[in-house]
Amino acid sequence: MKKSNLTIGIMYVIVGVIFLLVATLTDSGSDSLFYGFAGAGIMPGIMIICKYFYWNKPENMKRYKEKLENEKIEQHDELKVKLRDRAGRYAYELSLVIVSISIVVFAILGQFEIIDNSRMIVLYLGALFIFQIVIINVIFNHLLKKYK
Repeated sequence: MKKSNLTIGIMYVIVGVIFLLVATLTDSGSDSLFYGFAGAGIMPGIMIICKYFYWNKPENMKRYKEKLENEKIEQHDELKVKLRDRAGRYAYELSLVIVSISIVVFAILGQFEIIDNSRMIVLYLGALFIFQIVIINVIFNHLLKKYK
């Protein structure tokens, strides 16, 4: 493994410890948020560091090289690339449907005064919907120019 993986793992742990210190030393309403950030920094950091030392053991180096080679083959397999692209397209289309339905649901909940500030939610979801449609076209045109 690269030395940068170890550095990244250490940085995760440091940031997690900083959030843990902030959460324990302050008395605010956002302590639970800081504890969450602490856990989200410390645990992945420890896992990255453990993986670094595990894969850098001399007896695991050969297996690690095989693993990297297999991952490289898997990433460039044409069928899997096409399937990943199609899965991404389906996920995008599903998210458009979910955002559209959410706009209607929040508008109805706002009309019946079940939730407050439904207008802001509807405006946000509408902006997200428009952004998704625009950005997919921008990215498509950029890729089309790049590969044409």
